[in-house]
Amino acid sequence: MDGVTGGDVELMSKSLQVEHKLFYFDLKENPRGRYLKISEKTTTSRSTIIVPESGIVWFLDLFNLYSNGDDKFESKELQMDTKVFYFDVGENPRGRFLKISEVSAASVRSTIIVPSGNDADEGWVQFRHVLAEIHEASQMLLSSIENRQVSSQVLLKFQKSSPINAGFYDGPVRNGPTVAPPSNDTSRMSSTARVLRAEQKKFFFDLGSNARGQYLRISEVIGGDRSAIILPASALEQFHETVGEFVELLKAQEQQVSSAVLADPGYTK
Repeated sequence: MDGVTGGDVELMSKSLQVEHKLFYFDLKENPRGRYLKISEKTTTSRSTIIVPESGIVWFLDLFNLYSNGDDKFESKELQMDTKVFYFDVGENPRGRFLKISEVSAASVRSTIIVPSGNDADEGWVQFRHVLAEIHEASQMLLSSIENRQVSSQVLLKFQKSSPINAGFYDGPVRNGPTVAPPSNDTSRMSSTARVLRAEQKKFFFDLGSNARGQYLRISEVIGGDRSAIILPASALEQFHETVGEFVELLKAQEQQVSSAVLADPGYTK
């Protein structure tokens, strides 16, 4: 998908400010498929890249790597459809930045530059958080379409085989569950993403919401490997209490070990 055409439908919109730059994320759809338009706006310029829907998860994985720092900030190349994306980390007096360049089949180049934000790479972490929300919404929309298709097929078979439905019911047919439009609220963006470093691992905490309610996604990233769990908001308090119990248990075990060492007749300071 080298460009956009008229009649595109906007499915989701997000915005994010990193330092002096403002980024717009627009998930759209047209007869050729879905795509994510990412625009960078400063006081003097605006630039845009177009990411096919299938490339969103790859962008998410690459931002996991750059946020984690385990790739030693090597340049990356990602080929999608008829275009290639180049990821290059640089540094200037303001700090580190990630330059993402899109090169189309016609050799047209578009570039956006994402500042790292600070020493903790908060800008990249928040950028990754928005990508995660959009990827989640995209998967939900895809699942909704598949569910409606399956539900329609089941109902059609039932209509053909059921004498009651064929002779008695002549009303409209409901095609199964629908998904509420994704929220465009961006006011909570900076307060709903957290990152925790532990030894060689990095954990991302992303608070999101969908048609089923709010949830917390916890992603573990080490090197190029990523795994995640999703906790419904209703389970967070119990999860917190359970983790707290293990923290207290470990403290008690450490105290017992310390006491045993101090009680050892051969122990000397």
